[in-house]
Amino acid sequence: MKTIFITGGAGYIGSHTAVELLESGYKIIVADNFYNSNINSIENIKKITGKDFNFYEIDICNKAELQKVFKDNEIDAVIHFAGYKAVGESVANPLMYYRNNIDSTLSLLEVMQEFDCKKLVFSSSATVYGEPEKLPLDENCRLMTTNPYGSTKLYIEGILKDLYTSNNEWGISILRYFNPVGAHKSGLIGESPNGIPNNLMPYIVKVANKEISHLNIFGNDYSTKDGTGVRDYIHVIDLAKGHVKSLDKLFRDESCLDVFNLGTGNGYSVLELVNTFIKVNNVEIPYQIVERRPGDIAECYADPSNAKENLKWKAELSLEDMCKDAWHYIKKN
Repeated sequence: MKTIFITGGAGYIGSHTAVELLESGYKIIVADNFYNSNINSIENIKKITGKDFNFYEIDICNKAELQKVFKDNEIDAVIHFAGYKAVGESVANPLMYYRNNIDSTLSLLEVMQEFDCKKLVFSSSATVYGEPEKLPLDENCRLMTTNPYGSTKLYIEGILKDLYTSNNEWGISILRYFNPVGAHKSGLIGESPNGIPNNLMPYIVKVANKEISHLNIFGNDYSTKDGTGVRDYIHVIDLAKGHVKSLDKLFRDESCLDVFNLGTGNGYSVLELVNTFIKVNNVEIPYQIVERRPGDIAECYADPSNAKENLKWKAELSLEDMCKDAWHYIKKN
């Protein structure tokens, strides 16, 4: 049985991936510093799966703490989620993002190398594509970024490519996420960011829960089906399963450097998402149209055919599932 070390494993995507790994027969070790996550996630992963695992409350930037984890455990591969992830915060405080996201990755890679652990799945993002040169986006599209968060992801991708070039004993899978939403069917784990949400679905559920009076929709004059921005929303469970499939491939291949888009291949508009949420959950979502945000793009959605062909993975859950599960999590908690 292979043991997987998950950095940032108490977070939104990390916790769902931990569940899928345990249910797929992997052992896990989880580390998190709870900067943007909650300790309850750890107990809830155990409740959902009925399985125990080692947890370390550490900062991944700290090499000494990382070395202790690797000394204490036989680790076969790593999934690296740990990192700051808010676009707006990255624009306001770029040095914090560069320091944390890049330092944590360098510390992790150095310790992995020291302990001869050379299989890694990296949590990247569709933000590395910036303004899309074409749609749908495939993995060979031009890479450019429009904010420091996206830049940290792109720089880390470069570091990983250089590392593989220097030593092709590494097996590396870079996963570019599109827009994860939804929650686990149990309602025990889901998305609950600290403070005012940066992303659309957490904002919608706060309006539905009457924590916020209304939703601001930024622009209805884009050249899209209804004038609002279009994105590729993917259920977090489908996304988590993509990580399991990536790991399976890493263990089949002696060495590789893979890049995969994880998205549905469908573009849904802001209004489509809002109206679907209203319909399936029978709630009110008051909203108003306001000016576009600087830097927002009209459309962004994936070509996921590479993952379908080479990982035998595709997204299976619908927009209705995403909306139902997101609301169920909030109601339960």
